[in-house]
Amino acid sequence: MGMPNEPVPAWRAEFYAPVASFRDPLFPGVSRCLPLPPPSTVRGLLAAATGRPAEDLPLGIAAWSEGSGVDAETFHPIAADGSNPAVAGRVRAVKGGMTIRDRPFLADVHLSVWLPGADGERVATALRRPRWPLRLGRSQDIVHLTTLRPVELMPAAEAVVGHALAPRGGHDVGEAFCHRMAASISADRLTTAWTDYLWCDVPPGRRPVRGAFRQTTQAGQARQTTRAADGGWEGQAVWLLSP
Repeated sequence: MGMPNEPVPAWRAEFYAPVASFRDPLFPGVSRCLPLPPPSTVRGLLAAATGRPAEDLPLGIAAWSEGSGVDAETFHPIAADGSNPAVAGRVRAVKGGMTIRDRPFLADVHLSVWLPGADGERVATALRRPRWPLRLGRSQDIVHLTTLRPVELMPAAEAVVGHALAPRGGHDVGEAFCHRMAASISADRLTTAWTDYLWCDVPPGRRPVRGAFRQTTQAGQARQTTRAADGGWEGQAVWLLSP
């Protein structure tokens, strides 16, 4: 994994969702919830803002939640042969016409996304006035944009790993879990690109990193910005992930 050579101007967007659920499709028939949104979900969120079919720009992701729980969710499967169509979101109460399952969810979800370069500027502009409602996963999981500010990403050999999503091999933090998640999904939803990522449930501090940047205050802003004044993001490790 090569070391980036040049600093990159970027925008950091912070989002908050009261409730969200990211089902792991690698466990069919079981409602297993991922601990953070997959990159494909984040790209769908950005595409809703810009109104494009997809957003494939490189981006950095960090995410965590304050809690979790399990809810009962009602499914109304539609017959493949069209014999039992849905009306107002419901199907007739026939055998197999309704299923209740436990659905794990996350509470108070925090998501930060770094958007580099000219495409990042374009997406940041769209986030100020999104084309479609912003949701994080399911249609009912509305997400709120809380912060949007310019930053600078500097090539780094050490940085604060925190809850950043890293490619496999991006660091050697022992507390990290390897999650196989969707990097992107085609517009017709027939093709999914899967990638292994590293993510830490308990955020480690400053560690050696590979192929990463660290966030600093953007050139032209006050360099005396402290981690506390910037919400704790100064020195944060950022991996720019491609779909």
